[in-house]
Amino acid sequence: MTHTVQTGAVSPDADRRLPPPVFCLGFRPFFLLGAIWALVAIALWLAALSGALAIGGPYGALGWHAHEMIYGFAAAILAGFLLTAVPGWTMQPKLGAGGLAALAALWVAGRFVMASADIVGVPAAAAIDLLFLVLVLARTASQIVASRNWRSLPIAAAPAVLLGGNLLFHLGAAGFVQTSGLENRLGIAVYVFLVATIGGRIIPTFTRNWLKKRAAAGTMPPDASRFDVGVVLVTLATLVLWVSSPEGPILAATATVAASGHLARLLRWKGLRTGSEPLVWILHVAYAWMPVSFCLVAAAAYDPVTVPGSAVVHALTAGVITTMMFAIMTRATLGHTGRPLIADRWTTAAYVMIVGAAVCRVSAALLDSLYMHLLTCSGLLWVSAFFIYLASYGPKLLGEPWAVSAAGAPAAAPPS
Repeated sequence: MTHTVQTGAVSPDADRRLPPPVFCLGFRPFFLLGAIWALVAIALWLAALSGALAIGGPYGALGWHAHEMIYGFAAAILAGFLLTAVPGWTMQPKLGAGGLAALAALWVAGRFVMASADIVGVPAAAAIDLLFLVLVLARTASQIVASRNWRSLPIAAAPAVLLGGNLLFHLGAAGFVQTSGLENRLGIAVYVFLVATIGGRIIPTFTRNWLKKRAAAGTMPPDASRFDVGVVLVTLATLVLWVSSPEGPILAATATVAASGHLARLLRWKGLRTGSEPLVWILHVAYAWMPVSFCLVAAAAYDPVTVPGSAVVHALTAGVITTMMFAIMTRATLGHTGRPLIADRWTTAAYVMIVGAAVCRVSAALLDSLYMHLLTCSGLLWVSAFFIYLASYGPKLLGEPWAVSAAGAPAAAPPS
């Protein structure tokens, strides 16, 4: 998406009428809030595991942790992405500063009521928490329908299915239904499917653009083909089976096919040629968690004793979802604030940390003897990565709407 910028003098009175930069576009408040919560929520979870803090109330500590990662942190990042991308795809007006501020305040209120459900009660906590996804869904769907951009209609299914999963979570907590983890698997499946579909478009495109800019020799990542459609369909079938029941020979077979398809996609996208630019190779590393995760899905479906479900869940969440979100957060923040699409050393360090956090967390599920050591290491790496993001990218999200050139005139942000 490209910003058109008016140059010229701006009067002090007009400048005072401008909204705070953090509410200029959807990614700004929600990437910032999501990163803050990613850091705080994991720090609280580590404190709870050590026995230093009681969290979760009627939801239980583990239930609260899972919910706040899937329907708190990740939902904020998805909202920031949708509120930024969908207006560009549909050519519809972006959400104004007042609407963004109100939506951000509602998301924050959701985090407070989820942490104090024993005080406000589960019904009130559920109502406030669910309303955020209701509004994100309404905004996304209305813009797609108004523009008649039916190709983007499946995107509206993401907040819709998340809303359903979140509703299941609250109904389960209230004792109305027995979910057996269905609500968490449903939410995870939404994000993984988005990585398969949207990631399958942006990763080869960004890689191709980067290679062409450097006049690199050799074959380029191919355009999407029927092969990619087939991989996405197999992925969808696998996720449906996994959500329904994480065990069984049919799931093991389809997950193996999905893993092979994602590995083939990854190899076709020439990620090994992007080693000199972390902002590009992190996309490939994030997607590499797809074949790894589906291999674990297959192994756990075949032998759940040897490969526990926790390893699968964290390969998909800490691996696929968080690593890809972190990659998009850094890239979009740079691109939409008019800065060069180049990762500095701190960003590179944060990439290494977020990948290391995922590796340690999955390993902890597989190595009982080292569980607490690896879990602690994972948490510290995670917190460090998001601290770096906040320290380095927080001022960009809070600062000027776009970069200012040496001459003092605002410069248009390049496409992200």
